[in-house]
Amino acid sequence: MGKKENKIAVGYLRVSSKGQIRGHGFERQRDEIKRHAKKNGYTTIEWYKEAYTGTEEDRPEFLRMIEDLLSNGCRTIIIECMDRFGRRSMVSEQLLALLIRKGIAMISAMTGQNITEDVQDEDDPWKKFIVQIQTNFAELDKRLLVRKLRKAREAKKAKTGRCEGRKPYGYYPGEEEAIQRIKQLNRKPHGEERMGCRAIARQLNKEGISTRSGVPWSNTQVKSILSRKK
Repeated sequence: MGKKENKIAVGYLRVSSKGQIRGHGFERQRDEIKRHAKKNGYTTIEWYKEAYTGTEEDRPEFLRMIEDLLSNGCRTIIIECMDRFGRRSMVSEQLLALLIRKGIAMISAMTGQNITEDVQDEDDPWKKFIVQIQTNFAELDKRLLVRKLRKAREAKKAKTGRCEGRKPYGYYPGEEEAIQRIKQLNRKPHGEERMGCRAIARQLNKEGISTRSGVPWSNTQVKSILSRKK
């Protein structure tokens, strides 16, 4: 019997929104990649988690992964599926071209497809077409999701006047009391100067009144509350 090949790979996990970080996105992807690796004799030596960073192209973990692979001898990346790799066809194609130039393979755990190999197979154009179809479907899915969320936000805004964004200070229980205390401290006592924002912040901290995040009050936070229209 021949010696069994020792195959190593890394797992690349990616979520495209902050909400997915708190959800099961990473966990689900990891389970799917583990399943494929075990079935096909791979040892996963490292995991790279890419959270939403602002733009599709901004992927510090992806670049760190490439640098590591070029130095540790591993040449295989396993992802859950093309949908998790990217939802813009142009970006996905650019990243795939980078992997191909570096001699790194990328495998979809969901389909078992060696994506980087298939897009280079000139003898079977169908394989490349399948990769392109997956990428285009991912982009279409993203556009449909964005459209759905936009319509939901518009409907909520029309109904309530608000739909998203950070809630203003005073929205949560206990915060209105802090606002009233700030206004009270800011009132000009008879024959005295009005207490400034910095002095109010020091007084709030002295009284143990907490900010939303738990950090000490600053003059900027106090000023922001006092500057609101009454």
